Amino acid sequence: MGKQNTPSEDRYLVPGLARGLEVLRAFTPERRRMTLTEMGAAVGVTRSAIFRIAYTLEQLGFLAHDPRTRTYTLGPQVLRLGYGYLASRDLVEVALPQLEALRDRSGWSAHLGVLEGREVVYLARLPTRRSLSSVVQVGTRLPAHATTMGRVLLAALPPDDLRALYAGADLAPHGPNTPTNLAALLAQAERDRAAGFAAHIAGFEAGVASVAAPLRDVSGATVAAINLSTVALLTSEEELRGPLAAEVTAAAARISLALGHAGGTAS
Repeated sequence: MGKQNTPSEDRYLVPGLARGLEVLRAFTPERRRMTLTEMGAAVGVTRSAIFRIAYTLEQLGFLAHDPRTRTYTLGPQVLRLGYGYLASRDLVEVALPQLEALRDRSGWSAHLGVLEGREVVYLARLPTRRSLSSVVQVGTRLPAHATTMGRVLLAALPPDDLRALYAGADLAPHGPNTPTNLAALLAQAERDRAAGFAAHIAGFEAGVASVAAPLRDVSGATVAAINLSTVALLTSEEELRGPLAAEVTAAAARISLALGHAGGTAS
């Protein structure tokens, strides 16, 4: 095997670009703001060189300068680069390892879905290894207002958007507790939003229990949902809204982290 060139020996590298990227990497959660002197020390360049690098990065939007404190912070273009990378990662690919682990820990079937209009579309299905398994398939469309994944996705919408989405819609009843009018739907969305998850027994289909939580991307927006479902006789309301809801919301948080969500309140 031939000897690999170090960066300083590689004639194809652009030194100025390499230095600029080093400057960006020098910013961390612990060091979010730096002066020119601090940036120069971090990457080992002179004050005149770091001034040109910082000026270029600022002009391109990768750094933001505060003239009052004479310090720099990362600019919005850095977020755009990160978002482009994260958005290019397939949602199903990112979620599958956590869904598989969730299925194995719980013994329930696990699913991933997204909102399309007033329906939730199933993008992934990991059936339980037990004999009793979820019957929905990838591509299945179910009414969002009556399913746990659909409910957490609807709960992420601003109330005005939810009203507009269901204006004039016929909310067919599914089970005893599904909303059949807009006022009931808005109240259900408010409860689900406050809880951070949605759960029901025999809510959409008799004899089936389910609990779901939202997935969020780098911007904090809710982009999908995951759930667990099983035969209602195998669980109780207490277990569903307690340890199982905790399992699902924890898995959703891990998937959201892999999608770039840093935590905190999101829509």
